[in-house]
Amino acid sequence: MLYQSMTTITLFTTLNVIVLLWIGTLQNPFKALFTLVRELFTTPRFFILFAAMAAILMLNKYELQFEQEHFISPNDFTPMIFQLEGFFVKHVQEIFYSPWLTPVLAYFYLLVFQALIIGSIGVYLIQHNKAHVYATCYAILINYTMAIPFFLFFPVNETWSYQPAGVTFYMLEVFPNFESVYRPLSGLDNCFPSLHTSLSVTMAVLGFRSGNRRWAIITGISAAIIIFSIFYLGIHWLSDMLAGTLLGLMASSLGIYLGKLTDKKATHSLYYNKMTG
Repeated sequence: MLYQSMTTITLFTTLNVIVLLWIGTLQNPFKALFTLVRELFTTPRFFILFAAMAAILMLNKYELQFEQEHFISPNDFTPMIFQLEGFFVKHVQEIFYSPWLTPVLAYFYLLVFQALIIGSIGVYLIQHNKAHVYATCYAILINYTMAIPFFLFFPVNETWSYQPAGVTFYMLEVFPNFESVYRPLSGLDNCFPSLHTSLSVTMAVLGFRSGNRRWAIITGISAAIIIFSIFYLGIHWLSDMLAGTLLGLMASSLGIYLGKLTDKKATHSLYYNKMTG
């Protein structure tokens, strides 16, 4: 069973990364791993940036644990969100639901989403596009740094868990153990903004700005499907998506600016060292 455990999810995500790297570059996908290790050992700026990105991902994981054990916000903004947008998600489900579509969208939500982020870094490493490697790391940092305070102080529950919304959690049709297997990675009230939206939009914008037309198409189509899946599966509100889109646009733009600046400084530093060495 594909979603039997986090082990199988990790395995299929890895396979997706390999396929995406090959399609996105038409080169040996394992070249990305070799380039990553080389850059970590030879480029201090990249090592620091990569470590910071890993740290913010760990912080997001422990934020869930901290929230459950030590911090419970006295506010629940879910009723307010429901009053603003009503039955939008329910209507989306009623219009588009189909038994064959559910596993496809669950696959994109769970596996392609993660593979898209890892694959983006890998594609730019293979193509020696250091500015975009830096930009991707910066953008991931910005996404999580901006989202975590909202998760703590502006809790919004997933649409399916708010009964008045009348939304069905279709994820359970293909992943019955979602709550016990995957829930520890995703808080029930960590809806606003939608990181699935913001990170998908981020990877799409970076893809379109990378000069790699093939990768731009892959990230663009994947982002559209993932954003649709958050409604179809009954997870996010329209407000979550809109906030996530704004966050993704901001993070990608700022990430590109910082990525180019970091690459320029790294190139200048390398040139200076050669001249004085």
